[in-house]
Amino acid sequence: MRLRRSRSAAAASAIALTTAILLTSCAAGGSSTSTGEKVTGGTIVYAHQQEPACVFGGWIEQAYLSYQVLDNLVSLDENHKVVPWLATEWKQADDGLSWTFTLKKGVTFTDGTPVTAAAVAYNFDYWVKGGNSTAKVWLGGYYQSAVAVDDQTLKINLSKPYPRLADNLTQAYFGIQSQHALETRTKDQNCEAPIGSGAFVIDKWNRGQDIVLKRNDKYTSWPANALHTGPAIVDEVDWKFVADPTTRVAALQSGQVNAIYDVPSVQWSTLKSGGYTLDKYVTPGRPQQISFNTAQGPFTDEQVRQAFAYSLNRKEIVDTIGRGVIPVEGNGGVSQATPGYSKKAAGWYDQDTSKANELLDAAGWSQKNAQGIREKDGKALTVTLPYGAGSIINSDGAAILQGVKEQASKVGFDVKLVPVPQAEFFSGKYSTPDSYDLSVGYWTAVTAGILYINWRPSTADNPNYSNSAFYNDPTLEGYILEGNSAADVDAQNAAYEKAQDYIAQHALSIGVYDRLSTLAVSPKLKDVWQEHAQGGPTFYDAYFVK
Repeated sequence: MRLRRSRSAAAASAIALTTAILLTSCAAGGSSTSTGEKVTGGTIVYAHQQEPACVFGGWIEQAYLSYQVLDNLVSLDENHKVVPWLATEWKQADDGLSWTFTLKKGVTFTDGTPVTAAAVAYNFDYWVKGGNSTAKVWLGGYYQSAVAVDDQTLKINLSKPYPRLADNLTQAYFGIQSQHALETRTKDQNCEAPIGSGAFVIDKWNRGQDIVLKRNDKYTSWPANALHTGPAIVDEVDWKFVADPTTRVAALQSGQVNAIYDVPSVQWSTLKSGGYTLDKYVTPGRPQQISFNTAQGPFTDEQVRQAFAYSLNRKEIVDTIGRGVIPVEGNGGVSQATPGYSKKAAGWYDQDTSKANELLDAAGWSQKNAQGIREKDGKALTVTLPYGAGSIINSDGAAILQGVKEQASKVGFDVKLVPVPQAEFFSGKYSTPDSYDLSVGYWTAVTAGILYINWRPSTADNPNYSNSAFYNDPTLEGYILEGNSAADVDAQNAAYEKAQDYIAQHALSIGVYDRLSTLAVSPKLKDVWQEHAQGGPTFYDAYFVK
């Protein structure tokens, strides 16, 4: 079931990568033995799997990059507690309709302008006007205005209570940029090199190859959960774009890079036994799930949706491909790393092919053609599942989808997998009810409030392009809105669990596996860690040892 690239192609890619690295940079710490003595300076060579269109934006791949150069108001620690960053303290009003943030004094953007409440307020308005699509949907329906009370005091006004606002602001989509830069520079300039107050600045972007991050020597605004204070320890980070996972692993093993992202599950144990540090972050929010098109096609029938769910042994598929690294996920609403997770929803559909067959018969798909595909009124039960190949779904995920296709075929579904290149996928080609029957994908979050983004009803006046099931239901929306505004965390989670159970009961979406953020790091590079809101690499604290 595993999708494999030819060894010759992988080897050629590895040679090309090695040559490029030797020509452009030299990874610090070259010998095979280490004294453990800390080194100041040096260049971290890091191999990431995808290149975004801009450094700052609404995709997690952009968030990983912008986190290095932009600071947020607040950070999330390893215990899922919101801690200070640009803001030293914050408070929600008694009526829940406003938040007040107090900013650190003396912080400047790397263009020399001060980080003031007015600049931060400008960023909020910038996001909701389209400056960041993901920040916009997180604030949508709640945000009214941002006001600078004075230079260090920011007030956020809301239309209704939003008690988890501070939690959500820990995501890198809410990184603060220089107002002066946003107002005076071109869109392309702010795309390629956003100006923040962060630990690094964008030095140069060689499109198709790498982005070089240079240390901000005047950095003063580290988050409370950082491991040290002062500027970053290394001089630079050479953030390379290396799409092929075999090539990334080969480059790490040969010492040409110091760290890699998205470790293939088949290489996990090999790298671990080789002395590399392996980090795995299970992403909160929406898991890698399959949602059903309820607007048109065969999955408008709930029985057919349930039959598809019952046809699958997702644990068998995921364990076979993931080799114990990738967690199976039954919950189609949120992942097991998300506060307010419903175990009941996760266990709703264990494989039961007899029940799947009964449901399909009852739905009128009672005949089979010569290929074993079910038919109804002379039409085959063929369903289309496009996926973002290499962007939303990595090589392990593609192999898992192949397993889904094979298992579903045993009860009579003909699943057509359509791998879609990044540019085509993000163009919106596969976003309308007539373009797919099944949709696969994730959406990272720090709270179960992601349910509002993914399931808010879509109307002509207020369309919701993130509702991939095209399912508009006031009952489901009511559960989610209750969770979003309940003052007590237990009450929030209880409402969110009702929403997840409702999604499972009506087979609107089924979980497949949890999205991971994984790193493999050379033993000569220390204190690289994954930030706790989205699992991206943090290089601010990192240093080499001799």
